Amino acid sequence: MPELPEVEVTRLSFASRIAGARVLDAHVGKPLRWPFGVGLHGGAPEAVDALTGAVVQAVRRRGKYLLIDTLKNAKPGLLIIHLGMSGSLLFSPRLPAAGKHDHFSLLTSQGELRLNDPRRFGAVIFAYSEADAWPRKLLGGLGVEPLTDDFLPQPFHAACKQRSAPIKQVLLAGDIVVGVGNIYASEALFLAGIRPTLSAAQLSKPRAYKLHHAVRQVLQAALTKGGSTLRDFSSATGEGGYFQLEANVYGREGEPCRVCAQPIKMIRQGQRSTFYCSNCQK
Repeated sequence: MPELPEVEVTRLSFASRIAGARVLDAHVGKPLRWPFGVGLHGGAPEAVDALTGAVVQAVRRRGKYLLIDTLKNAKPGLLIIHLGMSGSLLFSPRLPAAGKHDHFSLLTSQGELRLNDPRRFGAVIFAYSEADAWPRKLLGGLGVEPLTDDFLPQPFHAACKQRSAPIKQVLLAGDIVVGVGNIYASEALFLAGIRPTLSAAQLSKPRAYKLHHAVRQVLQAALTKGGSTLRDFSSATGEGGYFQLEANVYGREGEPCRVCAQPIKMIRQGQRSTFYCSNCQK
């Protein structure tokens, strides 16, 4: 599943190229997680009409959501894209004919932006602003962005002290810190030497501060490597990521720990696979 680094890599791979483009048309294929025009009186036709002729102002990211700001006749618009479990975007002046897994396309004066999503857990939603009901529902409860100056160790520790759930689950919840998905939660906990089953409330201040640093370190490293390509992730230029080749624990069940040589273990937490070293993580 694309996580924060993959979504940010995707954003960086097309944001500057689509900025200033005029939208010529939008096409929606098979239904995705939510209807394209949800929350609009006219549904999808109203959304397509509001996009057609609009100019792309910028591409932002909030957690795992891509936010494309548009402007038409001085009226703003907001296109929200989530890549779901298997989605990826392509942006190019010339793309081949759409395939059976291509479920959304935005044709612009500078190229076509196309969403490919075999499992159709992704979403494309149009709204007029972040103050509308659906953007507030999707974005309003998100936590702090981990790679910004707003992510501070002391508030992170204080928030963890209020949670009795395992620290891995607290990281995945996204309401304290956003975008630390399954891969990077496992990796950050390894770097911090913290067992994923430990209650968040039991984290001491020094260990919470160490985890705070590890989260930033792991996510930044993943960005540098273009994210992780486990199955089908690629950026909007079609390039895969390489962070998974350097993972310390994720996907390495039974293999020797890179630090102590003990075999890496795998457990299930909340229907997700968690990888850790029982010797290095306490």
